[in-house]
Amino acid sequence: MAVDPLIELRGVNKYYGKLHVLQDIDLTVGRGEVVVVIGPSGSGKSTLCRTMNRLETIESGSIAIDGRPLPEEGKGLAQLRAEVGMVFQSFNLFAHKSVLANVSLAQTKVRGRKKEEADKRSHELLDRVGLASQAEKLPAQLSGGQQQRVAIARALAMDPKVMLFDEPTSALDPEMINEVLEVMQQLARDGMTMVVVTHEMGFARSAANRVVFMADGRIIEDRTPDDFFTNPRSDRAKDFLSKILKH
Repeated sequence: MAVDPLIELRGVNKYYGKLHVLQDIDLTVGRGEVVVVIGPSGSGKSTLCRTMNRLETIESGSIAIDGRPLPEEGKGLAQLRAEVGMVFQSFNLFAHKSVLANVSLAQTKVRGRKKEEADKRSHELLDRVGLASQAEKLPAQLSGGQQQRVAIARALAMDPKVMLFDEPTSALDPEMINEVLEVMQQLARDGMTMVVVTHEMGFARSAANRVVFMADGRIIEDRTPDDFFTNPRSDRAKDFLSKILKH
């Protein structure tokens, strides 16, 4: 088990109507760990990711971040979301604001930084994701891969304790996927705690400390990438890998 747990889910259940999308989920993510969640469509991966900052509520069980239960709503929840960065499939950038303003906005609103301080931090982060020269452009002037890197910089600007990625490359053209994965690889090397829902098996193999394989709302396997990819234990995982690794 994780030595220094940052995220702990215990007995988590989630329903959409009668559909039981998360079934008795137990998962611990240690500080500095990269956990990649994979599995067939409809297995509950994105829902799992979204429960960790309460974008999805749960019916039963408990979720704690850094030893504290997830707040129900209000100020506590806003503070939590500042500490749990989230990057989605769609970039959710403000179309009418510059790249720089997109990265600075929440710093001033939520973290209470002065504009100069926020802009300085934004410039540093845009440099970190390889977009230093794009600060004054509008999102529409950037490629999808660049917009997703802006979204990563925006999440990092809050100095989160953990970053959640919900299929961050699935909306991108193939030639843009690597530029986003490279930024994520670097975050992993820098020691950022990350939970990544993805179809990118190369990333899972190279960057993950653990691979969590889900099917039908359950965690079927939770193992090191080497173990999982070379010797999957469950029939579900074997079937999944045989379909995706042929291509």
